[in-house]
Amino acid sequence: MRSILDSIRRLTMVPQGITIVTAAFLPIFAIVSMFPAVPSIIDHFSADPDARWKVPLMVSAPGLTIALIAPFAGFFIDKFGRRPLLIWATFFYGIFGTAPFFLDSLNAVFASRLLLGVAEAAILTIVNTLLGDYWDDRGRRDWLLLQGLAGPLMASGVILLSGAASGVRWNGIFLVYLVAFPIFLAMLAFLFEPKKDGATVKEIVAAPDISTPFPWAVIALIGGVTLLASALYYVFIINGGLAFREVGVQGGARLGQLTAIPSLFVVLGSIIFRLMSGRSNAVQIGTLFLLVGVGLAGIGLAVDYRWMIAGLVIQQTGVGMAVPVLIAWASSKLTFEHRGRGMGIWTACFFFGQFSSPWFVHKLNDAFGTMQSAFLAMGVLGIVVALIAFVASRRTPSALTAATA
Repeated sequence: MRSILDSIRRLTMVPQGITIVTAAFLPIFAIVSMFPAVPSIIDHFSADPDARWKVPLMVSAPGLTIALIAPFAGFFIDKFGRRPLLIWATFFYGIFGTAPFFLDSLNAVFASRLLLGVAEAAILTIVNTLLGDYWDDRGRRDWLLLQGLAGPLMASGVILLSGAASGVRWNGIFLVYLVAFPIFLAMLAFLFEPKKDGATVKEIVAAPDISTPFPWAVIALIGGVTLLASALYYVFIINGGLAFREVGVQGGARLGQLTAIPSLFVVLGSIIFRLMSGRSNAVQIGTLFLLVGVGLAGIGLAVDYRWMIAGLVIQQTGVGMAVPVLIAWASSKLTFEHRGRGMGIWTACFFFGQFSSPWFVHKLNDAFGTMQSAFLAMGVLGIVVALIAFVASRRTPSALTAATA
């Protein structure tokens, strides 16, 4: 009887799940949508001698804002609730995202992108928090799987739409951000403020006798692993073209042809994540680090583009596991009243990893002389972390090793 009731509850939560999965794509959308438009934006601001570096930095600027703001977003959602802040953040995402369509100053566009990052920090933190609030481990993993499967398809559609929009007008791309407003309406219609034992998070936090201490040790471990995973996650995304150049692959078109099929293996990673749902956190984390590490090392050791593609297939499979494994682990270790702050710190660590990854890779490039050597070094690091996780899985259960079946 209980299993039947659980099945019915999962079916009634489908509108909430679809809304959250779609909203979770908005911060990714903010970066993916911009890349086809970068050349036309640089051309428009050609009179500015700094446009060639300002425009790419403008594209990635929201990521730094997310890293700085997310912990504060987590504090506010634990103090004032999830739903109202998410709704307002999504509304202002649409406002700040479309603002550059009406601007003709690069500095003003840059400022609007920084404000967009503030909205993104709140959206990312709250949707990941609601995944833990609305569903148990099984339901959470199902929706994370769907998010992993839908992400590549949505990204491909956004790139096509962005390319067409940027071809019409230099800032036409920014009208794509109007997609936030239908999601805003869906949130108004379907999302509700979660409760635990009949009390909202605001009520629990206001009553110290029923609130528990914040788990600093657990979140420090989660944040450290997330930071490292993110730094490895972005190695190929940011520097892959330079590695391929070292085996003779020149030109963006050729690079796109060679990486199109391997990039689809992120979907396989999401499926592996779901199949491993009965294994401990440490085994899952070890598996994702092993796949990413072996893939990066394979790219570093490749003697031609064929071997590099083989390494990329393995690396992309690991990348497909990374985000769902880390979110599922963090959500399962954070209690209701602390989940917002915990996921805010998680989000900050993930985006600091994005910000720091190119710095580490280029330092290794300088030290060893080639980009492939840098990939190899980062790959070895991933393999070492994987071995540590596998060893931990055989010891006394902890925040890292406990099962989340």
